[in-house]
Amino acid sequence: MAQISLTFPDGNAREFPAGVTAADVAASISTSLGKKAISASVNGRHYDLQWPIEEDASISIHTMNDDAQALELIRHDLAHIMARAVQELWPDVKVTIGPVIKDGWYYDFDRNEPFTPEDLAVIEKRMREIINARDPVHTELWSRERALAHYETTDEPFKVELVEAIPEDQPIRMYWHGHWQDLCRGPHLQHTGQVPADAFKLMNVAGAYWRGDSARQMLQRIYGVAFKTRADLKAHLTMLEEAAKRDHRRLGREMDLFHMQEEAPGQVFWHPNGWSIYTTLQDYMRRRQTAGGYVEVNTPQVVDRKLWEASGHWEKYQEHMFIVEVDEEHAREKAVNALKPMNCPCHVQIYNHGLKSYRDLPLRMAEFGSCNRYEPSGALHGIMRVRGFTQDDAHIFCREDQIESETRRFIEFLSAIYRDLGFEKFAVKFSDRPETRAGEDAVWDKAEEALKSATEAAGYAYDLNPGEGAFYGPKLEFVLTDAIGRDWQCGTLQVDFVLPERLDATYIGADGAKHRPVMLHRAVLGSFERFIGILIESFAGKLPFWLAPRQVVVATIVSDADDYAREVVQTLRAHGIRAEADLRNEKINYKVREHSVGKVPVILAIGAREVGERTVSLRRLGEQRTSTVGLDEIAGTLAAEATPPDLR
Repeated sequence: MAQISLTFPDGNAREFPAGVTAADVAASISTSLGKKAISASVNGRHYDLQWPIEEDASISIHTMNDDAQALELIRHDLAHIMARAVQELWPDVKVTIGPVIKDGWYYDFDRNEPFTPEDLAVIEKRMREIINARDPVHTELWSRERALAHYETTDEPFKVELVEAIPEDQPIRMYWHGHWQDLCRGPHLQHTGQVPADAFKLMNVAGAYWRGDSARQMLQRIYGVAFKTRADLKAHLTMLEEAAKRDHRRLGREMDLFHMQEEAPGQVFWHPNGWSIYTTLQDYMRRRQTAGGYVEVNTPQVVDRKLWEASGHWEKYQEHMFIVEVDEEHAREKAVNALKPMNCPCHVQIYNHGLKSYRDLPLRMAEFGSCNRYEPSGALHGIMRVRGFTQDDAHIFCREDQIESETRRFIEFLSAIYRDLGFEKFAVKFSDRPETRAGEDAVWDKAEEALKSATEAAGYAYDLNPGEGAFYGPKLEFVLTDAIGRDWQCGTLQVDFVLPERLDATYIGADGAKHRPVMLHRAVLGSFERFIGILIESFAGKLPFWLAPRQVVVATIVSDADDYAREVVQTLRAHGIRAEADLRNEKINYKVREHSVGKVPVILAIGAREVGERTVSLRRLGEQRTSTVGLDEIAGTLAAEATPPDLR
């Protein structure tokens, strides 16, 4: 029998018969590992214990202690167990697909009647019965003909379509969880009892078109979450409850920040309070960028398709662009333009206007650029996912030998801004070449190596994010963690050798010859809209005082205090504080409650005693106690808090 060599993580290699399974390998190492094994990694690919290994490979055996692999298998098995439970409860239901997603899984079903919350409870109960039955899980490879015949016989049209879509050279793998069978690539656990019965929950039902095509059937998608332990599940559910309280859409209404409406899908109507946050943040970023050596520009919203063709966006990005056709005077055909989805090609036009020398580089060009990108209506989400947005966008034109220093400089710049905005830590992801891209592989090799080396030289570790680069270059993604542990990808830095070539950007080098600059695309906040949403949710609406739209409300207890309240407001405004008076004939507790819901950071109550003493009664948001403070003292204290971090 042919032999293969398997190399273990410690570097040792052993000979095994070709076709050996990972289960056999685990058992050969020790009886206890054979019992604990759940899967393996073979040449970096996640392997089912039952799959045969036919050639020399590196191998790692996984147990439930390996979180990434264990959670993938638990969630994948639960998708199958849920589908089995649904079909046992309602045999007429047709099944489609059930992938693993972040924190859990979903499965799409074709059922005439809508699933109800009561149905979810019934499904959960049946799933636990299947888990407790400890039914074996096994797998087989089938021919295409056998698979098609099986699904035609069992009247599963969606599975027939899935089998037909599998390329001829790929195997068709079937899995059984007990008696229930499904088409699946795997891997899976070895019996249903390996799934923790108390660490999952079905969350909700949503509509989903088959294959994401609005012309196809509307299916019902059941979402579930799953973890290794009940404690982990409880922590996740608690986080979701907290996230619901922090939802920027609800807080946006309570704080009167913005609204969205059907007549402008994916566009934000900013109210005065919301626009105050926006402009305060923009002013802060403008000062930061000026201090960081950036020049600010502004470029057109509507640009002829010729520029987008030259840049490569027309070919690679057109599906996300809003096209505008105009009947130009005396023209035979309509002029075809596009609302700009990004600012890069326009910045190259400014760069190209006039001769540049190597002494002019690096040139850091910034724009608060208003962009428009088509997002499917189902993907829109408050101000977090919109069609019209403004980026704190900038492009650094530099020489190749400046990439490292500019990368280090940018990461330091970004770090300082994140700290000012309340985010002490961030992670870095490195995204390399996507499948659809512009430029030769040699150019990509150079760009990827330059960005990796620069990031390492700047002293930052990074995680690989394969295939997620921009179509013109690799990128770094900077991921913030908010107050309740959620990750948000915000800042980016991209190295681009392609666009300067396509748009003929040059500079005169020290040798007197023309050279191509490298173009670094960078953003710190990303879109203002999304970042403001992140701030609202991370701070639960209780924004830092300098950023809060309504910083102080001066609320009267008696009408005789109205004149003094107006004086207090004027004094605070003279100190640069956003202050307003509430002189309504309402009880002070009502006023405090209402303004607390609106997340006003400071409420100053004034009654007869405060008028006589020329003081105020100070109450801060979230605190029950009040303190009596002199007018001049509180004006000075709040003026310091109202000063943006970069001006302190």
